[in-house]
Amino acid sequence: MKNVVIIGAGLGGLATAIRLAHYGYRVTIVEKNERVGGKMNIVRHNGYTFDTGPSLLTMPFIIRELFASVGEAMEDHITLVPVDPICRYWFSDGATLDASGNLKNTEEEIARLSAADVEGFRKFIAHGERIYNASAESFLFQPFGSLDIKGILGNLKLLPAVTKLDAFRTLNDAVETFFADPRLQQLFNRFATYNGSSPYLAPATLAIIPYIEFAFGGWYVEGGMYKLAEALEGLATKKGVRIQTGVEVKKIVVERKKAKGILPQSGELIPADIVISNADALYTHKELLTGSRWKFDSTEPSLSGFVMLLGVKKSFTRLKHHNVFFSADYKDEFDVMFNDLKPSPNPTIYVCQTSQSDSSHAPVGCSNLFVLVNAPSLRCPGTDGSPEYLSDWEKEKHEYRNLIIRKLSTLGLGDIEKHIEYEEIITPLDFERRYNAFRGSIYGTSSNSRMAAFLRPPNKSAEVENLYFAGGSSHPGGGIPLVLLSGKIVADMIQQQVGQP
Repeated sequence: MKNVVIIGAGLGGLATAIRLAHYGYRVTIVEKNERVGGKMNIVRHNGYTFDTGPSLLTMPFIIRELFASVGEAMEDHITLVPVDPICRYWFSDGATLDASGNLKNTEEEIARLSAADVEGFRKFIAHGERIYNASAESFLFQPFGSLDIKGILGNLKLLPAVTKLDAFRTLNDAVETFFADPRLQQLFNRFATYNGSSPYLAPATLAIIPYIEFAFGGWYVEGGMYKLAEALEGLATKKGVRIQTGVEVKKIVVERKKAKGILPQSGELIPADIVISNADALYTHKELLTGSRWKFDSTEPSLSGFVMLLGVKKSFTRLKHHNVFFSADYKDEFDVMFNDLKPSPNPTIYVCQTSQSDSSHAPVGCSNLFVLVNAPSLRCPGTDGSPEYLSDWEKEKHEYRNLIIRKLSTLGLGDIEKHIEYEEIITPLDFERRYNAFRGSIYGTSSNSRMAAFLRPPNKSAEVENLYFAGGSSHPGGGIPLVLLSGKIVADMIQQQVGQP
């Protein structure tokens, strides 16, 4: 029986482990933190519960397929609850719009702002559907950049689909052709942030994201999103996967260009026939592999995030489960983050209030607010090639926190400062420290180029035999569905390329 060692117990690592264990491999996961889930994490304090990672689930059929692939029913492990409206959008002029998985309701909301744009919305969603149909089977569900010559030749049949991906103009360029109202342009440009990119730089291929959200709906895991991580941990354990937490990896041991195991920071070599990194792919190349040829200095990280967890002794009846408060100048916001590499002084603010859907997440009459603001990655190459911190978050986080609290207070939430009874701040520096995220980025590399989707770190190493990559920083990308798909891709590749366990 072949031994598999997986670095990291994020959703991608857990999904890969479940499938490989079901195939018959002996699987061990080592995780540096105290619990599984990776960036899908949880904080509990005095009656408040906060999910600190992904807050919205789409494409639930991917989770259902994962359970079914190993003879289990998803419904026996977790309960998915539809969120409607999916999100309430708040614009700088005071207008609001409730986006719903019920397209008729969304069209009515759009008509309140701009009746002429209702038809544009229909065409935009249809455009996203065409991109999905052209890319899902050939790209999202298949390995890319990890193929041998036979696989590359086999993928030549995918070339006609590539021409349908709308990759040669930006998402903003596309959005402006469908919508005249600047507020609606801002709303649909926002979907580029789902993978940490700028709508003014990223390709219009990302129009696939709003289509997926409206077509498959927005979902919440009953009891909290972390219930999904717990369910996958339970399923992995049931399948015989050994999970060791509190184990940080020092390096991947390579002999004659073949992965032979991992060396923990403390402890002896853990031998393996196959090594899978669910850690950040660029971190893996830079810190865990000796002599990697990856060009780190020319790789643009995705956005990071500035997060506040607020336990507030007040109820907010106007807030929905998901809320977005837009800034007045969206383009300037992204220019500051990607060009100046500084936090925006007037940021768009996302607020998730799970206590609106789950009363157990806050004491009676209180609210749990997960507040997220996009933030630039931590470092860029200095003039001498060394990394430089562009923001000293240890010093700046309190001032930036105050700026966001002041802005929320002017956006209809009132004087929330005096009602806060629990607070935690998570900065890009924390993402780097806790999760070994490359330069603090949440989604690995950005999609701010026409070919970015095709240049993500592949699922199989081109330099080291028997080394694979799963998770949001590798193909096919970030977000719960794609991370779980990376686990399927890797497990299937190993089954096909390595053979019998």
